[in-house]
Amino acid sequence: MTRAGYPLRPVVLEREFNTRYWGRSVTLQAVRRWLRGEAIPSQDKLQVLAEWLKIEPEVLRFGEGVRKSVLAHRQRWDEGVGYLEREAFDAFLQLPAPQRKLLREVILTFARDHAAQQAAGGTERDG
Repeated sequence: MTRAGYPLRPVVLEREFNTRYWGRSVTLQAVRRWLRGEAIPSQDKLQVLAEWLKIEPEVLRFGEGVRKSVLAHRQRWDEGVGYLEREAFDAFLQLPAPQRKLLREVILTFARDHAAQQAAGGTERDG
């Protein structure tokens, strides 16, 4: 609320929320519990709060740390996967479950072997 330019007060939250929410109004007691972290609004209420405060709903529910972690993981994935890998992943996803299971085991076997070689000080490069 503070970042959006509103004072962090239950009466402000109650008023601003109830003017935007199409459902039954929330009470001052309910918004006090939200602010103290004693209760979490339902998903439809989180959506309204997120739109009002111009913040992602998952940040309201889980906090900024979780959001940063998800973004960092996504960035690592996006940077590490090129066109050829994406093409292979798409083909993999088109296969029936038994074939996907077999290929998964083959890939994991190669990965374990590679990790063991690296741990043993192997110098073998991608090939």
